[in-house]
Amino acid sequence: MGLQCVRVNTRRGHVVLAADATHLYAHVNEGRVFPVTYSVAETLEGYATLKKLADSPDHIIPGHDPQVLQRYPAARPGLEDWVVDLTGSL
Repeated sequence: MGLQCVRVNTRRGHVVLAADATHLYAHVNEGRVFPVTYSVAETLEGYATLKKLADSPDHIIPGHDPQVLQRYPAARPGLEDWVVDLTGSL
């Protein structure tokens, strides 16, 4: 309840910035639910919505996973481990 995501059309397709709708890749990819949730069923329904909005599972960006910084290049030099470019290919 109350969670939002943003779908962005990029060079590589529709990327979904999941924010708190999924904290980690494991949550959405493996159907895990964050320990504190309003409704498990609605959370899983939200994961299905994220998957529908994104061009592929690789186009879903969780809100709090440190792996995001490892999977994507820095947006520009000096921003390593801080800001990444989600628009290019993996």
